[in-house]
Amino acid sequence: MLAQASPWYVHALQRTTAAPAEPLSVRARMEWTTRPGSGPGTEILGPDLRRKRVLELGCGPGHNAAHLATLPQALGSARAGETPIGAQVTGVDLVGLQVRRARSHYGRLSNLCFVAGQALHYLQASDEHFDAIYSVFGAIGLVAPELLLPAIAHHLKPGCTLAFSVPHPQRGGLRPTTDDRPRRDYVTLPDRTRLPIARWDFDTDRWEKHLDRAGLWLTSTQEFHDARHGRCPTTLLITARKL
Repeated sequence: MLAQASPWYVHALQRTTAAPAEPLSVRARMEWTTRPGSGPGTEILGPDLRRKRVLELGCGPGHNAAHLATLPQALGSARAGETPIGAQVTGVDLVGLQVRRARSHYGRLSNLCFVAGQALHYLQASDEHFDAIYSVFGAIGLVAPELLLPAIAHHLKPGCTLAFSVPHPQRGGLRPTTDDRPRRDYVTLPDRTRLPIARWDFDTDRWEKHLDRAGLWLTSTQEFHDARHGRCPTTLLITARKL
């Protein structure tokens, strides 16, 4: 039966089985890449996100969302003993098990909520507008960009930022797709089993084309390497702004 389940459900099930869902300390930084400690932090989403509305598409266990929800004063200027006032964060994930796991980890944070559902469906049903939207190996790249990016743009306030990291299209010696169709990729589960998925593996130029069609202006791209996975780049990080 599990063989026929969503790869993301099986992944979450194995994670939940391997480690208990319990309250966790909030991580000290936001991670965008496959190598913890590399790359930028929250600053690429905006200079000061305190009390701003932020949406994560594909929140997983909620680590990044919790970090954003507990941001200190801008530029680390919080006074001694002051309670951090972070962003108002909503994390959406396709798998209910992940949402339950995230709530177990960080449900104590009053300005953070987790919602189970498809990213596109959530956006289509919502009337909220956000000061920043982001995805870290989440929905972007796994949902048709011609549908998801316009929906994101609709809910992003003018002048505000979309940031997303995706597996680099040249990872492991691959080549980017040459058209707008997804290609077959694989999810490696905690037990090292690999299950097939569809992924839109675009290079920067093709992402820029889709962003532009959605009314989003590409503002930066960064490539990151992880020596554990060979010499090829492993992560592509893109930021864009609502026109």
